[in-house]
Amino acid sequence: MAQENAAFSPGPEEPPRRRGRQRYVEKDGRCNVQQGHAGETYRYLTDLFTTLVDLQWRLSLLFFVLAYALTWLFFGAIWWLIAYGRGDLEHLEDAAWTPCVNNLNGFVAAFLFSIETETTIGYGHRVITDQCPEGIVLLLLQAILGSMVNAFMVGCMFVKISQPNKRAATLVFSSHAVVSLRDGRLCLMFRVGDLRSSHIVEASIRAKLIRSRQTQEGEFIPLHQTDLSVGFDTGDDRLFLVSPLVISHEIDAASPFWEASRRALERDDFEIVVILEGMVEATGMTCQARSSYLVDEVLWGHRFTSVLTLEDGFYEVDYASFHQTFEVPTPSCSARELAEAEARLDAHLYWSIPSRLDERVEEEGAREGAGEEAEGEAGADKGKNGCLPPPESESKV
Repeated sequence: MAQENAAFSPGPEEPPRRRGRQRYVEKDGRCNVQQGHAGETYRYLTDLFTTLVDLQWRLSLLFFVLAYALTWLFFGAIWWLIAYGRGDLEHLEDAAWTPCVNNLNGFVAAFLFSIETETTIGYGHRVITDQCPEGIVLLLLQAILGSMVNAFMVGCMFVKISQPNKRAATLVFSSHAVVSLRDGRLCLMFRVGDLRSSHIVEASIRAKLIRSRQTQEGEFIPLHQTDLSVGFDTGDDRLFLVSPLVISHEIDAASPFWEASRRALERDDFEIVVILEGMVEATGMTCQARSSYLVDEVLWGHRFTSVLTLEDGFYEVDYASFHQTFEVPTPSCSARELAEAEARLDAHLYWSIPSRLDERVEEEGAREGAGEEAEGEAGADKGKNGCLPPPESESKV
């Protein structure tokens, strides 16, 4: 019965699995935010150029084709209406009749003439005559509007092609962030690198902590952003990104991780967003690369493997070990507890170890005491010598 009861008795409860956090910024830098119920959509049309540039490639190509095709169809229809209104289509075989456009015998011919006019191809088979003032006005209007459409659409495509988004794909971030000691201080570190030989000019790095918080008044802020100092005060946030660099955030009293121990950090729920900005050396355009680290991607007690080696006359970077880390001895307490322990140790050493001045005072006192003892012994010897009996000759006398 005991075995049966043991078989049917519930086993130890498994710890509840922590629900995966929804990323605010994906690892590839894409912001995981969608705009819903955005009213006043007319604002997008007021900045049509930026709207077309921001569209996806398939939509941009669709608008590019439609802009030219609809313009050609629109002016082609007007050329056909002019020919139809003047009666040119009824006098196709009349050699004495001067049409508005020579050899325009239908809508297809008018459409082809519209393409030749707007693109300035000029095959020479269809040509406008000087007996059609409305055609001359339409020719000027189509030439002007065609140039505007051409400049607008070609400009959109040029800006879209030359966008530095693809340049950001060659800026890499380490897959994990680490927490370990650096110069006796707990630091949160991650690594950045550039795969291209052309450098990022005026590169700078920023870090944001995304975490929910509640104010003293009870207001709940779901995605509160807090700056993580990565050297803004000292200028270490401005990078010379020629080889991979380890970016360090010192966990001090101003850091939001000041009271976070290893266990507290593992139970916490946050996201660290890192942003690398700079100008592309080849084009001079501003480039921005982003990445993020969740709680599970922060390794406590790890350090990054070195990727830089000195070869014959140059430095070589091995990106095969760019994401690799190794364990190092690291205290599990928080940075505040570590600082307090160091302060107590310093105070203990201060009160337990005498200073050199105290040592000199003690040495001088010991020397003075030894001198007094030596003088006392000498005086005693003198006293004894003074009490010596006189010589025998004197005593007999």
